[in-house]
Amino acid sequence: MRIALTIAGSDSGGGAGIQADLKTFHQFGVFGTSVITAVTAQNTVGVRAWEALPAGLVAQQIDALATDLPPDALKSGMLGSEELVETTAAGIARYSLPHYVLDPVMVATSGDRLLEPAAEALIARRLVPLAELVTPNLDEARILVQEEVRTPEQMERAGRALVGMGARAALVKGGHLPGDEIVDVLVSGGTVRRFTHPRIDTTSTHGTGCTLSAGIAAGLALGRPLDRAVADALDFVHRAIAAAPGLGRGGGHGPLNHFVPAPPRPPNDGL
Repeated sequence: MRIALTIAGSDSGGGAGIQADLKTFHQFGVFGTSVITAVTAQNTVGVRAWEALPAGLVAQQIDALATDLPPDALKSGMLGSEELVETTAAGIARYSLPHYVLDPVMVATSGDRLLEPAAEALIARRLVPLAELVTPNLDEARILVQEEVRTPEQMERAGRALVGMGARAALVKGGHLPGDEIVDVLVSGGTVRRFTHPRIDTTSTHGTGCTLSAGIAAGLALGRPLDRAVADALDFVHRAIAAAPGLGRGGGHGPLNHFVPAPPRPPNDGL
């Protein structure tokens, strides 16, 4: 069985973070391990409070897993602080952890900040060069490349800029684009591919970025090519949004339905 690792924060509401990642890993048929970087008090309405874990404890979690349950792929999400960005980068580099998917979490779906502003530049400098894939939304891409990102053409330029910063590929997510169609832009190996899906009229979008990056990491752990891993994860997220259970008392952003099946596995996939 293949192993996928998530380095991220805990979401008490169960819709994002470590909880969403482990649910997604399970659906894709990989064994999920976790390094918890922060604990949040949140629900579908917003983040009430959060606190980062000590960097030494985060480093020891990475050490424990890398030496006994080394991942076939990994992702990172909420890191919270400069110190934890450095700790994560050092751990990935120390063990040469493969197939790293960087989800540069900066702001929650609710609009609450999940990263100290001083850590934003550090993500660009320390983590982007380690990543097989970076998966920013429009706001995160703008912060990382220091340019406006509001159209598919600008998304492509941002993706190329992220590759120029050292990432092997970039998936710029277009969920915040206006219109009835969502466009996600993958820049990889000198090629550009656009993925399009019809927009679903729903507020159940909490944890979409976490679920997507976890699905991609799971696909890479199973040995799938990057474009296939991206396509499978986007398909999974789209169906999970469409089947969202409508949890929460209203006024916020509900979770996806992580019970939807993952895309079919081809013969010998992950063996």
